[in-house]
Amino acid sequence: MSTTTERLARTDAELQQMAKDHLWMHFTRQSTAESGVPIIVKGEGHHIYDSTGKKYFDGLSGLFVVNAGHGRRRLAEAAAKQAEQLAFFPIWSYAHPAAIELADRIAEYAPGDLNHVFFSTGGGEAVETAFKLAKYYWKLQGQPMKHKVISRAVAYHGTPQGALAITGIPAMKAMFEPLTPGGFRVPNTNFYRAADMGGPTGSLEEFGVWAADRIEEMIQMEGPETVAAVFLEPVQNSGGCFPPPPGYFQRVREICDKYDVLLVSDEVICAFGRIGHMFACDAYGYKPDMITFAKAVTSGYSPLGGTVISDKIYEPFRTGDTTFYHGYTFGGHPVSAAVALENLDIFEEEGLLENVRENSPVFRSTLEQLKDLPIVGDVRGDGYFFGIELVKDKTTKETFDDDESERLLRGFLSKALFEAGLYCRADDRGDPVIQLAPPITIGPAEFAEIEQILRGVLTEAWTRL
Repeated sequence: MSTTTERLARTDAELQQMAKDHLWMHFTRQSTAESGVPIIVKGEGHHIYDSTGKKYFDGLSGLFVVNAGHGRRRLAEAAAKQAEQLAFFPIWSYAHPAAIELADRIAEYAPGDLNHVFFSTGGGEAVETAFKLAKYYWKLQGQPMKHKVISRAVAYHGTPQGALAITGIPAMKAMFEPLTPGGFRVPNTNFYRAADMGGPTGSLEEFGVWAADRIEEMIQMEGPETVAAVFLEPVQNSGGCFPPPPGYFQRVREICDKYDVLLVSDEVICAFGRIGHMFACDAYGYKPDMITFAKAVTSGYSPLGGTVISDKIYEPFRTGDTTFYHGYTFGGHPVSAAVALENLDIFEEEGLLENVRENSPVFRSTLEQLKDLPIVGDVRGDGYFFGIELVKDKTTKETFDDDESERLLRGFLSKALFEAGLYCRADDRGDPVIQLAPPITIGPAEFAEIEQILRGVLTEAWTRL
C-alpha cells in the first residue's frame, strides 16, 4: 500500500470556483475572478498550458523568471536530491554546502570586488537588504545623516515598505502612505519621451549625459551628506524597457564617486541571461557597489534572491562584533540554492548567454517590423527584453488617455493576446506598452511567431479605437 498522498484531480470548473472563493491573486483586480481566470497547469520549453488544455507561447518567462524554459527535469531532480539530504536549515550563524557553493559561484560571476552574497527569497527582499545595508554602512562610517536614496521616475523596485519608498510609481504607493522616508526621483532614460521630460532630443549620447546629470543635480539639492545610495536597473522595466544610453552608467558612476554615494544595480530582472550576461552591469561596463538579484537565478524552479556586496561595504562587518541584524527564514534555502547551481550549469553548458547576445539583434529587427502599424510608436530594449509602446498618433507621439488605455490594455489587448496564444504583458504604469521577455532558449523562428501574433492583435486593436 502506497504511503504517498496524491492531490485529487480537479476539473476546470472546480478550480475556478475554488479560486473565486479563496485565492487572492497578486496585482489583480479580484473582480476578474468572478468570471473566471486562466489557470496554468503545465509548462514545457517556451510553452504553457491551461486547465482546458490550450497551449500558449510564454512571452514573459512567467514573470521575467523562467529563463531556462519550463519542464527541466534535471532542475526538479536537483531539488528532490537536495530535499532528501537536507530539506531546510537556516544560515543564521550556521551554513550548509549549497548556500556556500552558490555564494562562491555568484561572487565569481560578479564584477570587481563584489565578493559577498546575502541571500533572501525574492527581489523585493534583496532591494530591502540593499537599502538597509546602505543606511547602516554610512552610520558605521560616522555619517548617520546619509539615509536618502535616489531612483528613477516610473521605476519599480519592489513592494516591501523600504523598497516601495524607492519605487517611482506614485499610484502604487498612495494607498500605503506614509512610507519609509528618504526616496527621491530623477528622470529615467526613455529617449522616445525625452522632450516630455525636458531633455535634449538630438543624440542618444547627449540625452544620456543629461539624464545622468539629473542625479548629480538631485544629490546637490538634497545635500551629499544626506544621500546614501542611487538605485538603478540596468534596463528599467516599468514604463516599458528603457535601456541606458551609451556612457550613461559611466557618468553615473563618476557622480556617485564624486559625492561618496553608493551605486546599487537592481538586477532582479536583468541578471542571469536576460541581457546576455550573468550580470547586466557587465554588458554596460560599470561596477556598482551592490547588485540585487532574484527571478532567473533558479529559472523560477524554487524561490531565491540575494544582494551581492563589495569588499568596501563588507569591511566593517569582517572583524569584531558588528552585526547586520537582518535576515529571512528561507534566505539561502538549501533546495533553492541547489536548484540555482544546477540552473547555472545549464546556462553554461547550453551557451544560453551567447544565444542571447547572438540573437538579440534579430529579435529587435523582427519586432521593429511592427512599426509599420499605426498603433506602434516605439520598439526598445536589449537582450531578450523588449517593450513596444503604443500610441494614438505616430507623428505627434500622442498617447492614450486613461479611459482609452483602460479599454485598450485591460479591456482588449491582454485578453486578446492570450486568446491568440501569446502570454505577455500589457502595461500602463507609464505610457501603454507591451512587454516581452521570453525564455532565453529561443531563436529567430520563435521571434517570427511572436511577431505574427502581435501583428494580428495590434491590427485589430487599432480598428477598435
